[in-house]
Amino acid sequence: MRIVSLPIILLSFALGLVGCDHDKKASAAGTSTPAPSGPADTTAPKPSLPPDTGPPPAIDSTRAFQYVKEIVANGPRPIGSANHRKVEDYILAHLKGDDVENDVFTTDTPEGKFPVHNIVAKFPGSKDGMIVIASHYDTNYPLRGTTYVGANDGGSSSALLLELANQLRGKKRDGYSVWLVWDDAEEAMKTWSDADSLYGIRHLAEKWGADGTLKKIKAFLLADMIGDAELNIDRDTNSTPWLEDVVYEAATRLGYQSHFFARTVPGMEDDHIPFVKRGVPSADLIDFDYGYDNVFWHTPQDTVDKLSPKSLEIVGSTMLETVAILNKMDPLPPK
Repeated sequence: MRIVSLPIILLSFALGLVGCDHDKKASAAGTSTPAPSGPADTTAPKPSLPPDTGPPPAIDSTRAFQYVKEIVANGPRPIGSANHRKVEDYILAHLKGDDVENDVFTTDTPEGKFPVHNIVAKFPGSKDGMIVIASHYDTNYPLRGTTYVGANDGGSSSALLLELANQLRGKKRDGYSVWLVWDDAEEAMKTWSDADSLYGIRHLAEKWGADGTLKKIKAFLLADMIGDAELNIDRDTNSTPWLEDVVYEAATRLGYQSHFFARTVPGMEDDHIPFVKRGVPSADLIDFDYGYDNVFWHTPQDTVDKLSPKSLEIVGSTMLETVAILNKMDPLPPK
């Protein structure tokens, strides 16, 4: 992912900070625009929200954190590597018996042709349509020669989706189906651009657009860099405002609102963008302030010791509560 629409001076400073990591985003944290706590857009129409009823959702954060450790134990997992295939197998092993769609294809990149493997686990509901929750699981390709394991960037969110699968599995859902997507090849191979990034999720959006699946998607929720022990989820101006308002309401109902939307980051380019461009309501749940001035992002310092099970609990529970609210909103706001 990357942030766009920043002044050139700040951009140059940020690129100097991240060094070899410039291929993914155009800035580091600390250059975004502060915003009041809570929903930032006071002019857009607010969605009509259902009352807060029923028990709050919960996840097993200890188990989710163990998944992070096990993913990271495979080492760096850039696309095309043996470690990448190990993580593919790891995810699929945890989804054994579930309804899984394997979207496998070969893509052209500036570094040559590479296999890409999107993994989609489908949990049926009683209502027509689905809510998609996504995370990328690959690590940065240009850093493949280092010890970079992406514990937070890709590892934390991919582990969280495995725990969400545990919570969804075997339960009758009185609401929309939930599809969990582990998308592949999110990272740029050389330099972030529309062509060199988001290979897996772009392919999936195109495929679902062609076969009619896309028009059935009610909301797209993305988790990225959500394991930071000092969790502060940013409001993203490329996300759908009403859907982020629902996320904030979900966090508030669970008492987690202090971890959400204290600031706004402008123009986040992340896995949600191919769906945003196709009119799907989308929200990027990302904490793009990982260490002082984002110093741990895209470095070998992105390790498990910087993360917290509590952060996984906060984001996972908020996502499930967001789904619960969306299930009761009838009709949903227009796309």
